[in-house]
Amino acid sequence: MSKLVAIVKNLKRNEEGQDLLEYALLVALIALVAITAVTSAGTAVATIFGDIAAAL
Repeated sequence: MSKLVAIVKNLKRNEEGQDLLEYALLVALIALVAITAVTSAGTAVATIFGDIAAAL
């Protein structure tokens, strides 16, 4: 039983898991922003090419 308590206490003090979670959240946020930016830019480019095609 004392071995289990020692493992739980070690996990409580271990901050590497917390750092990993923070990095994962940061990567997810950056990916979300990148996807939004690329989608917006793609729509704008499609509109520009549509206008050019209509003018020709």
